[in-house]
Amino acid sequence: MGPYELRSGVMLGEQRDPAVNNLPTTLGGKGEMIKTPISLQDLRRKIYLEAKADKSKRFWGLYVHICKLETLQEAYRLTRKNKGAPGIDGVTFEAIEKSGLEDFLLQIQNELISGEYRPMRNRQKAIPKGGSKVRMLAIPAIRDRVVQSALKLILEPIFEADFQEGSYGYRPKRTAHAAVDRVASAVVKNKVRVVDVDLASYFNNIRHDILLNKVAARVNDDKVMRLLKLILKANGKRGVPQGGPASPLLSNIYLNEVDKMLEKAKEVTRRGKYTYIEYARFADDLVILVDGFRKWGWLLRAIQKRLAEELNKLDVRMNTEKTRVVDLTRDETFSFLGFDFRRVKTLRGKWGVRFTPRMKARTALLRRLKAIFKSYVSQPVDRVIYLINPILRGWVNYFRIGNSSRRFGYIKDWVEKKIRRHLMRARKCHGFGWNRWNRAWFYKTLGLFNDYRVRYYKA
Repeated sequence: MGPYELRSGVMLGEQRDPAVNNLPTTLGGKGEMIKTPISLQDLRRKIYLEAKADKSKRFWGLYVHICKLETLQEAYRLTRKNKGAPGIDGVTFEAIEKSGLEDFLLQIQNELISGEYRPMRNRQKAIPKGGSKVRMLAIPAIRDRVVQSALKLILEPIFEADFQEGSYGYRPKRTAHAAVDRVASAVVKNKVRVVDVDLASYFNNIRHDILLNKVAARVNDDKVMRLLKLILKANGKRGVPQGGPASPLLSNIYLNEVDKMLEKAKEVTRRGKYTYIEYARFADDLVILVDGFRKWGWLLRAIQKRLAEELNKLDVRMNTEKTRVVDLTRDETFSFLGFDFRRVKTLRGKWGVRFTPRMKARTALLRRLKAIFKSYVSQPVDRVIYLINPILRGWVNYFRIGNSSRRFGYIKDWVEKKIRRHLMRARKCHGFGWNRWNRAWFYKTLGLFNDYRVRYYKA
């Protein structure tokens, strides 16, 4: 074994950071002394390759890498990039950087090394979901978000090696657009019977004991497991915090066995290059598509049965009111990641798929824009445009991969009308001023967002 090889999944041949001298001189009590420096990026890649090569390997000696200043610095950078509100302690990024970022990270490092680190209670914030429903967001303090990010940086490459092709949520180099494209391609290939799965309060009901056992199957490091327990307990007796940096990774670990079952079902029913099953999962949003030929009706029933069995093992419940089986040949529709999917005939007479922004997504956008127009009714129009442009850009960039032209046209006309009304009110006039301003003036002079082009997804 060379100086840069992995032993039991942990990087050897790395110089010990002077700041972690209180840690054991060997990795997990089994390894060699660390000798030469290795970057965090190299470490993550080597851990990933080792995990990929041996699916049964349990990794030890990971805690030392979580405590390293390089890891904590990268964790802070990622946390700062994601922005977010302060936690229960009220400490902001600005306050941290004003008082000294290095001291802040060294304090976290010392607490981790000494075993004195204890996460604070998460700050709870209600986020409207539409109608009268709300989603509770748990916001950890910035110091705790840094620790979770550091933990994720070290654990992520291990479990990335285990995750399946149909899982897209919050994974490196995987996007919601790729998941949507996977589903659309499946419909084109005649997978027209769809199990549209809705999991009831998934994040809030993850059992800690089951999750810890799944992590422990790949991690043989008591200090890492203790840190993970502390993070989970800060959110209560059950669930993972929606708002914590480590939560997406943990939620994917929890459902990975479901993904494995679906992948196995694809392979055992495969005929050459053609598969009779396809699926895509983004966090707790899951759709399963089955071939439309009648003889494969048994396969649809079998998949539903196996899915229920795997979810029962995890103590995860399906929302029976929202989970349904859709037959696209009967002009029925289903939703996935904000898009409505429908089977349609193309101009060439072949069956294709049309996917458009959901009415719910459009309504939410207009409600948000309307609130800005109402709150800034007495403000100059350029101020209003400054506020609505990022919202429009983000919404359009997400939905521009679908058959969204008509919906975009409606949004564009609606915004123009609101801008005209705002200008007329500023002049204490009635109407919309159709003859006062042309469209070009809005976009060229005022700088109103105007990029409503549809750009189909390219892998």
